Amino acid sequence: MKLNSIKPAEGAKHYKRRVGRGIGSGLGKTAGRGHKGQRSRAGGYHKVGFEGGQMPMHRRLPKRGFKSRSLQFNAEVTLGVLNTLGVTEVDLLTLKEAGLVNQLTKVVKVVNTGSLAKAVNLKGIAVTASVKVAIEAAGGSVS
Repeated sequence: MKLNSIKPAEGAKHYKRRVGRGIGSGLGKTAGRGHKGQRSRAGGYHKVGFEGGQMPMHRRLPKRGFKSRSLQFNAEVTLGVLNTLGVTEVDLLTLKEAGLVNQLTKVVKVVNTGSLAKAVNLKGIAVTASVKVAIEAAGGSVS
């Protein structure tokens, strides 16, 4: 490779389109602006989303919904899953290693679905009131 043989990648460079330079260019006469109207004139300007005075689309449609960005860091685990886990001490790291929650998860809550037959000790994991009763009835603890 030599300095005098270096060329830009194919399609990287292109000529600027010169409008209003005669019929043969394909962009003569109205120069691609069509006939008459605000957009054909020099200085013809309107805001993005302007529809000629008609109620714009972003105001015609109703506002709807909200998706929290923090939800990706929350997860739920059921009592039935804790029962099949086969570990007595359960914390966030244990659940991540078992593949029950995503690696991004920061907050886990246990919900009352299924049943618990053995004692489980939870550390740093939130529980619902009914789950706390079920865990303590099975001989476990929540801290």
